[in-house]
This record gives sequence, C-alpha cells and structure tokens, in this order.
Amino acid sequence: MKSIVVDKIASVTRSCGLKREVRVAADIPCEEGVVVAVRVLSDKRNYDQVELPSGRLARVKRGDVLVGALGHREALFGYAGRLPETLAPGDRIQLLNMGGVIGVCEGFNPDLGPPFECEVIGSVLHFPVLGERIGVPARVGDEELNRDAELRTKGVPVVALVGTCMSAGKTAAACALVRSFTHAGMRVNAFKATGVSLRRDVLAMEDAGAVRTGIFTDLGVVTTSEATAPAITRTLLTRLCADTPDVVFVELGDGLLGNYGVKSILADDAIRESFTAVVLAANDPTAAWGGVKLLRDEYGIEPAVVTGPATDNRAGSSIVRDRLGVEGFNARTEIDALSRHVRSRIDASRGVVADAEARS
Repeated sequence: MKSIVVDKIASVTRSCGLKREVRVAADIPCEEGVVVAVRVLSDKRNYDQVELPSGRLARVKRGDVLVGALGHREALFGYAGRLPETLAPGDRIQLLNMGGVIGVCEGFNPDLGPPFECEVIGSVLHFPVLGERIGVPARVGDEELNRDAELRTKGVPVVALVGTCMSAGKTAAACALVRSFTHAGMRVNAFKATGVSLRRDVLAMEDAGAVRTGIFTDLGVVTTSEATAPAITRTLLTRLCADTPDVVFVELGDGLLGNYGVKSILADDAIRESFTAVVLAANDPTAAWGGVKLLRDEYGIEPAVVTGPATDNRAGSSIVRDRLGVEGFNARTEIDALSRHVRSRIDASRGVVADAEARS
C-alpha cells in the first residue's frame, strides 16, 4: 500500500468521494466497478477530456495520474473494449470513455483515433472501518443493485425515449421536453437507464428543469447489460415516482439493437406497460422505419412520435408521417408541437384510467 497524488478523478467514481491523495494497492480484482489509478502515457487531439465528479470536463494530458473504474464498452461511434482478465501495476490499459471507464480496447471509431494509453498504478483503497488501516478495493455506486427490485409507479405518467442508435437525439429530445413541461408548471423527474457511465446527460436534464434525476452508476453499474437493465429501470422508476411528480422521463441510452439492455427493458411486460408514451429518436427516415417496425413487431409498442435528425426538415418528417403513420416533430425546431403531442398522450392515458375508475 502506498499514497499517491492524482491529477484527475473521473465522474464514474463520484460516489466514492475521493480526494486528490489516495492510497493504492497492487492487488486489483478484475471486476466491473473496481476503482483503479493509472498514469496516462499518450496525448490526443480529440476526445481528450474526462468528466469530473462535478460534471466539469477537464483535458487529459500525458503524464496525468487519473482515477477511474474498470468496465466495458460497446459504442458504435466510440470505443469497444472489455474487462481485463488480470491486471497488475505496470500493465497497459485504455481509457474507454469520458466518464472514466477503463478497460482493454478492442476497437475504435476512426474519427476518434486510438484511446488514451495508460499504465496501471494500482487499485484505489477504501477504508470501511473508521480508525482502522485495513483497506479494501473501492467500488463505484451508492448501493448494490437489487436484481429482484419491484416496480411501483403510483400512477405517474412515464415517457420513455428510445433511439435507433447512439447520437440519435434522445438526450436533446428529453431535455427539450423536460424544459417545456417545466415551463408549463409541471414537476418533472428524469433518469438514464442504460449506457456507459457519464453524468453529462442527467446533468443536462437537471439544467432543463428536472427536479430529481438518477443514473445506473448510482446503483454500482458501470456499463449496463441485458442482465442488469430491467432491474435498474424498475429501481429508478420506483424511486423517481415515489414523490408523485407530474411525469417521469426515461432515456434508454444506446439503440434498439445495442448491447446495453434496451431490448430486455422493452421485453419486460411490467416495465413496458408502465410506459405512457414512447418517443423514438432516429438518425434518418430509413432508421425511423426500422425503429418503428422493431417497436411494433418485437414489443407491440406503437411509438407516440418520431424525433431526431430524421425530422430535421419537412422532407424527413413527411416521410415519417406518410410511410409510417407516425407523427414526426423535431426537438430543436418544433418543441411546442412535440410537447403538445406527448402531453396529449399523457392526458389520453389519464382519461382511460379515469373512465376505468368511474366504471368500477
């Protein structure tokens, strides 16, 4: 065990409350969420920042000592990497995302170039017993994920945002809707259910007016999967519906065919039935066609609206309406129309509930 001073603490470790001086050990469990310290060995001209626990972005430079957490990533427009099988001080490893996820890179998008190359220093220690100098490897998360978590929405409307791919406009649409609903006097909560640890999206939702937010990292999950995504969604939905807001927005990161667990969420009957409306973000009309077809054929979901780059102008929106029979509104230029349309779905669902209660 030794003490080191670090230059950058990544946001994935936010729950650990680390300071600039940490203690590290040579024993490194190769498990998702284990916090490690590395020394950066290379420089980059793009994708060269890391998100700090505050949410601020800091530029990473060769020679920096950085603290992140072990995990994997499978990003079409980013890096693909896995957990290492073994790890010891002096080994080489790579920084896989701006949130501080660290693993073995197995592929990268040419637009980004290779990731930061890093030298392992050791596992960062946590001292659970006050006054005792017995350290254990620190792990991310405020709590451990309960795989058997129940779902209780208390009748709160839930709007899910799904995408055909990463960077399809999900977060932009979520933030636009949160802002519009907030300006209308509604109390809004929001969370991100799937993806790779990075707080940027939920911070943007807070900036847009969300009163309470959440992200899977708080449950000790660095990168979501088909195995963890449903339990994450049930847990966070129950938590963010507990104070009975007017609406909860759920962003399902990545895309319908990705490996971060969107498929298992949509296949879960209880979760799917809790969705009052599903907003599809698509990169182009063909992607919109495929996304709508997948939602209808695989999950029996009729999307409320299509948004994203596929609706950047009238040409795309017209194709969506004419060929798919789904409304298309752009989250940047038609936010009022998009908001009204989603609001109408919420009002209609409340009317159905009210009619059912009246009949009973």
